[in-house]
This record gives sequence, C-alpha cells and structure tokens, in this order.
Amino acid sequence: MQTDTGSEWEAVFVDPVGQVVQQRWADAVLAVAFEDLEPVSAFPVVPGRRWGPGQWWSATTGRHVACGSAAMRAQLMVLDRDPEVVGLAGRPVRLLWRDARGQVRSWVPQLFARHRDGTAVLADCPSHPEAGGERAQRAARVLEEACVQAGWSYRRLEPLETTLAANLKWLAGYRHPRNAGRPPLAAAVREAFTQPRPLIEGTEAAGDPIEVLPAVFHALWHGHLTTPLDIPLHERVLVSTGAGAANGRSGPGSGNGR
Repeated sequence: MQTDTGSEWEAVFVDPVGQVVQQRWADAVLAVAFEDLEPVSAFPVVPGRRWGPGQWWSATTGRHVACGSAAMRAQLMVLDRDPEVVGLAGRPVRLLWRDARGQVRSWVPQLFARHRDGTAVLADCPSHPEAGGERAQRAARVLEEACVQAGWSYRRLEPLETTLAANLKWLAGYRHPRNAGRPPLAAAVREAFTQPRPLIEGTEAAGDPIEVLPAVFHALWHGHLTTPLDIPLHERVLVSTGAGAANGRSGPGSGNGR
C-alpha cells in the first residue's frame, strides 16, 4: 500500500463462499461484483439510538440490503427508485491505505450502487454534514481519488428534505410487485392518468379505490406515474404519466445530495 495520495489502495471484502479476501483495489474493481456481497463488517449498534441496523428489501434486486441507520435507509429509497441502478449492497468493501506517516488507515463506505453501464457509486449517508468528524473528511478525500481511478464516484449523501423523505417512505410501502395489480388494472391506472388529474379522481375512474390505490402508489414508486414529491402527498395532488423527473427520481449528483 502506498500513501493516501498514491494509487496502490487495497480492498478487503467477504467473497461469496464467506472467505475474507484482500487484494489490490485496481484489480478488485474490475473483477468483484460488490453488489452481490455481504457486509465486510457489521453495522454498529449504538445504545440509546432509536433506529438500529436492519434490512431493506430492494425492488431493484429482489433481495435484502443491510442497512445501518435511518439516513441510510432514506438514501436506499432514492437509489432503489433510480432506473439506472441495477445493484445495491450495504458495506461490501473496506478500503485500506497508508497515510503520510506510513500508518495503515481504513474506511468502510456504507453503500455500494452498481449502474446499468457498469460503473458504480460508493457512498456514505451522514445524518448531518459534520458527522464522522475529520476522520470521515480525510477518508472521503481518499475514497474520491480511489473511485476516480476506478471510473466510479464517491458521495457523502446529504439527508433528504423532510417532505421528500416522508413521501418516499409512504410509496416504498407499495414497492413490492404484489401491489401492481392484475395487468388489466395496471393498464387502467395508466389510462386514467394519461392527462394530469387529481389522484383521487384518476383512482376512482380506474375502479374501486380500495383495489386501485395500491396499484397507483406502486406505479408512482416505479415511475410509471409521476407527481411532485416536494409537496405532501394527498388526494388532490396532480398525477400523470409524464416524465420521471417530475416524480422525485434522481441520480448521483442531483439536488438530493447525490
């Protein structure tokens, strides 16, 4: 390993058969499907904290993703809706390097997301900008450089705005395919919102709201329908089959801190 300004970082991960592997970062980014790996280390349990480690069921992959905090869960919701994301994992890799004094340093990013084009994002999900202190800031600089070498990117994802987070949490409750409804119902839902109209009006036009509403929320989660997510969801919010940009979808580098 070279210093934090060098190019010989190393990756540590748990391979599919449960063995801990350490290899050159440059080799690992080409050969390892990090999105399929278990966490290289467990998320910490902090006594007294209201929200502890858990699992997020991903609509993108159909598998669970290890999740360590409410802030991370919020960012998982954003990534899980991003049509360019095809793989997700929690803490799948530890990066090792030496600092300017020759001491070995390490950092485990909280999130890994694989894009459709094969590139990837490593990310941390601080609950506030100063979380992790100077150590986190130094690690961020190293991770940014290591990811640039790999053709990837590293992000410290800003917490979501309260209304957006609440709306995504509500829609996430309908992300499972069981809420899509039978094909005729899904088609009726799309037809009902061909032109923008209040949510409740389109729902009633498609059928019994008890049956239709889950399909509407499922379609909103997956981007088949759109509505502004920067205002609270309610029965009169306008819904349509318009472009995905209107429904709160976003990719890395967007206004949601990605």
